[in-house]
Amino acid sequence: MELTLIKNGTVIDGTGGEPVKKDILIRDNRIEALGQPSELPEPSEGTVVDAEGKYVLPGLIDTHVHLMFELEDGNDTVEEPFSLKFYKTVHNMKKTLDAGITTVRDCGFTDAGVKDAVQKGLAQGPRMQLSIVPMTITGGHGDKWMLSGIDNSQRSYPGMPDGRCDGVEEVRKKSREILRAGADVLKVHATGGVFSPTDHPEFTQYTEEELRVMVQEGEYRRGTKVMAHAQGAEGIKNAVRAGIHSIEHGIFLDDEAIKLMLENGTYLVPTLLAPLSVIEASERSDKIPEYAAQKAKDVYEQHKESIAKAYQAGVKIAMGTDAGVMRHGTNLRELGLMVDAGMSPEDTIKATTKVAAECMGWGDELGTLEEGKLADIIVTKTNPLKNVRNLEKQENIAFVMKDGKVEKDRLKKPVRV
Repeated sequence: MELTLIKNGTVIDGTGGEPVKKDILIRDNRIEALGQPSELPEPSEGTVVDAEGKYVLPGLIDTHVHLMFELEDGNDTVEEPFSLKFYKTVHNMKKTLDAGITTVRDCGFTDAGVKDAVQKGLAQGPRMQLSIVPMTITGGHGDKWMLSGIDNSQRSYPGMPDGRCDGVEEVRKKSREILRAGADVLKVHATGGVFSPTDHPEFTQYTEEELRVMVQEGEYRRGTKVMAHAQGAEGIKNAVRAGIHSIEHGIFLDDEAIKLMLENGTYLVPTLLAPLSVIEASERSDKIPEYAAQKAKDVYEQHKESIAKAYQAGVKIAMGTDAGVMRHGTNLRELGLMVDAGMSPEDTIKATTKVAAECMGWGDELGTLEEGKLADIIVTKTNPLKNVRNLEKQENIAFVMKDGKVEKDRLKKPVRV
């Protein structure tokens, strides 16, 4: 039985409430109590963490990452040994943790072995839900077949099916294959995208009937949810009507799509950082295809406008970045972009904690600092409600605890008592 007391910090608990000076007592991997400094005496045995002058938040959550790739390494994968990407992933996961992100939803191309490695203590990494591989139509967003006849699509291997499927029965079988491979959530490309060679973000992919089959197959597996990469308005509306749980990107939201999302309680995961990162990468690297850079530039302003409109209407927004399109560990740049789109700092933090946990179905265990919840806790040097962009600098994330275990500590040496 391990006791840890985090004392003297200002708590931002993830509920949207005002910051309050409180101490937090952790027993093993759960929060046992929160109270005023005079209410929680230091444990006679355990660890005391002094957060004087600092801010204590729930572990942050990114609901849209790709741990097993980084965009600017894309061309390297042709020449590198296949297994090297697993070792790179170890570094990607550590950089994610060091940024204060203790939980992620991986949206494609990370297999069950990576999650097992973290759970068994073989590698440091965030808690995760996996989608294994997105489903995509032939010639759609996940199909990297080139006019030369060369297919640059993610190769399949044991534990990583090929995600391409067309028609109701193929979709049904592919959903089952992906669930068999260990998916915690299903993902579909309901529209085209920025980084695909043969489509456009507004192109609609999959019929509403095909999307309903995915939702149905997920429901058969104890309510496994489905997320949809959906950028064009018609594809977004198809996905929402079909019962999709969350819309990823949402670039071309119209009033009807927003109304449908409100009626169905659909979550929106903006990933504002994704097109910006493609633009930035294209300016410093020749590895970014011209078609991708141009599409990113074309959608960038529209994306911000759509997210602002959805926020003002009251759509539930969960933070997600598309990390992997940008460097892992730079995820929290997304928060500044959310504020730029009109979200308040309080709602931005809430989207990165409470709402993100609820989107993942883990709201009872994560996302807020409350008694009984898992001890995912970070300590920051600055107040993110005053300037959320300070979280972009990893040096401002002084302390990270996941599941009661210290993953990063840049505070003064804890005192054993």
